[in-house]
Amino acid sequence: MVENRFGLRLLSHAVLWLGVLLVALPLWVAFVASTQAEGDLVSGTLSLWPGDHFLDNYRAVLFGAADVSVNVSVARMLLNSLIMALGIAIGKITISLLAAYAIVFFRFRARMLSFWLIFITLMLPVEVRIMPTFEVVANLNLLNSYVGLTLPLIASATATFLFRQFFMTIPGELLEAARVDGAGPIRFLFDILLPLSRTNLAALFVIMFIYGWNQYLWPLLVTTDDHYYTVVMSVQRMLAVGDADVTWHRVMPATVLAMLPPVLVVVLMQRLFVKGLIETEK
Repeated sequence: MVENRFGLRLLSHAVLWLGVLLVALPLWVAFVASTQAEGDLVSGTLSLWPGDHFLDNYRAVLFGAADVSVNVSVARMLLNSLIMALGIAIGKITISLLAAYAIVFFRFRARMLSFWLIFITLMLPVEVRIMPTFEVVANLNLLNSYVGLTLPLIASATATFLFRQFFMTIPGELLEAARVDGAGPIRFLFDILLPLSRTNLAALFVIMFIYGWNQYLWPLLVTTDDHYYTVVMSVQRMLAVGDADVTWHRVMPATVLAMLPPVLVVVLMQRLFVKGLIETEK
C-alpha cells in the first residue's frame, strides 16, 4: 500500500508542475514570438508577454501569401494537411480493420501467411520503399494531387496487428450467437465488432492522424505546386531563405497554427484514446 504523506504528495505535484513547465514554456515562447513585429525577433530581446501584432500577423498568414517562398495562405496549407491526415487515418483504419477481420474470422488457405507477409513490412523503413513508391505515383500521374498525398500511406501493418490481437479476444460464443440470430459477416462486423472496437478505433485514429499530419518527406517529394503544400513542409520552406532574412513574424504564426489541429484531436478524444491504450477488459 502506498503511504499517503503530505511530503510525498507535495514532491509529486512539484515534479508534475516542473514537467508541465518544461513542456509549456517553448510553446508559450512560440506563441509570444508570433505576436511580435517583424524586427522584434531579430533584435535579440524577446519579451515573455504577447505583443501588439497578434491580429495583424495571423490575418496576414491565414488569408494572404504565407511567405515569398510559399505563395499560398496558411489556411490553404492547413486544409491540405487536414485532408491528408484524415485520408491517411481513415484509410489505415479501414484497410487494417478489414484485413484483420478477414484473417481472424474467415478460414482460407494462406491465411497466416498473408498476416505474416503484412507484418514483415514493419521491417522495411519508409526510406527503403519511398523511391519505388514515388515512381509508381509518378507513372500514375498522381503527383500534385490529394490522392498522391494519401493513397501510398494508407496501409498499416501495425494497425492490422493491433486489430487482429483484439479480435482474437472476442469469445467464439459471441460469433456462434450471431450466426444463430441470422447475422451475416457484414452485420456481425458493423453491429458487434465495431461497437466493441470503439476505444481501439479512437486510439488508432489519434495516432494515425498525428502521423499523417506530421508527414514531411512524402509531401516534399510528390508536390511541386504551392496549392498542394502541407503546413509542416511549408514551415521548413519558409525557413530556407538562403542569404535573405527569415520572416519570423510569419513563420511563428504558421508554426503555432500547425500545432493546433493535432492538439485539438488529442484533447477532444483524450478519454477514448487513453481507454483504448490501457483497457484490457472489453
